[in-house]
Amino acid sequence: MKVKIYKQDGSDSGNEVELSDDIFAVEPNEHLIYEDVRRYLASQRQGTAKTKERGEVSGGGKKAYRQKGTGMARRGSTRSPLLKGGGTVFGPKPRTYVVRLTKKQKQLAAKSAFSLKASDNAVVVVEDFAMDVPKTKSMTALLDALNIHGKKVLFLFGDTNDNLMKSLRNIPKVKPAFAYKTTTYDVLNSDVVVFAASALDALTTRFTPQKEEVA
Repeated sequence: MKVKIYKQDGSDSGNEVELSDDIFAVEPNEHLIYEDVRRYLASQRQGTAKTKERGEVSGGGKKAYRQKGTGMARRGSTRSPLLKGGGTVFGPKPRTYVVRLTKKQKQLAAKSAFSLKASDNAVVVVEDFAMDVPKTKSMTALLDALNIHGKKVLFLFGDTNDNLMKSLRNIPKVKPAFAYKTTTYDVLNSDVVVFAASALDALTTRFTPQKEEVA
């Protein structure tokens, strides 16, 4: 699949780039997409919620009143969950929400997400460029020229570019990220994925099996 490459001002450069079929033309695995998104969202949870049960709250050592003759229910402790100041029944305890997937499963989920965007013609490639100083106005003009301003945009870079990152992060609905570590959730949560040209190479490297060195 070939897509146009746009210049920094949003005009057509006259060049095209071939998107890798191994990344942008795989058969989407919807179940793995679901599992990887679930894994990502679960990892955002702290799991630190905690309440005290009746054995953990203070007080309650002495019987509140005698067993019989009061006309009230028998109470052996004032820390009963039924009373004010009592413990909580089956309250939350610290836990981990980690969901584990294998490396191959996570890669296939990400490839499936990129393939869905490619099939929807929601992949845009722009030439690599640099900025001497952060300038949000320039990036807003680029998004306007590409006719994607106002949409949820995932802007991917191949390597660190602080000025571009700073120029994009103040624009509503735009998320700058690195191609080598963007998540399946980020891809699906965007309307359009914009690649700097070098980001495509970084993405290819990310999904290329690494050969083990022989000692």
